Amino acid sequence: MRDHLIEDFTRRGLTPGDRLPTEAEIAEQFGVGRSTAREALKLLEQEGLVVAEQGRGRFLSTLSVLKVERPITRFESVTAMLAALGYHARTLVLSVEEGPPTPEERQALRLRGRAQVVRLERLRSDGENPLVYTVEAVPREVLPGPLRHVDWTGSLTDLLGAHGHLPVSSTARLQAVDLPEVAATRYHLDSLGPWLLVTETAVTASGRPVLHASDYHRGDAFAFHVVRR
Repeated sequence: MRDHLIEDFTRRGLTPGDRLPTEAEIAEQFGVGRSTAREALKLLEQEGLVVAEQGRGRFLSTLSVLKVERPITRFESVTAMLAALGYHARTLVLSVEEGPPTPEERQALRLRGRAQVVRLERLRSDGENPLVYTVEAVPREVLPGPLRHVDWTGSLTDLLGAHGHLPVSSTARLQAVDLPEVAATRYHLDSLGPWLLVTETAVTASGRPVLHASDYHRGDAFAFHVVRR
């Protein structure tokens, strides 16, 4: 919804200082609920692209003239990111296992006692071109039922949302690294140079951590940007 709004504002030729349609008008135009329209506008406010003035409405900010591709401040799944960038990515599920968390996962997900995690290892490729290698862990209790009945090729964010645990934000750390030697050798990825590692812990609206992920992005295929203000 957020991206649809930006496309609509661009199509209308709106410039900084222009007043935006109301929540009700946006909801009617796109055929969505007012709460959906409100959340999309709030996202634009958080990114600094929209300014809300009490009693007057919402307006485009001066930051809206900056074209920032894939801002690092936006929380989105790898699946959504690749689709937005125009990749026709396919997902290869390398492994799915249930077991005890690593010390890092235990701390990030705030697990206690004998809590288990589901650890998912996947590779996203565009044709024969590897793009993103991921290792993701979620608390076992948030995904009830047999693991073999789950389609692991789709968005893990959407899967968690379907079980009532939708991640809405995350804290992330970025590093330029080499792919772990075991993964590089096993999956023949050792000739692709440095990777950009995004390590993040995603939380629900209530603040519960439900996903800890290490996403290795091809260093020659991705760049993340940030607006400084």
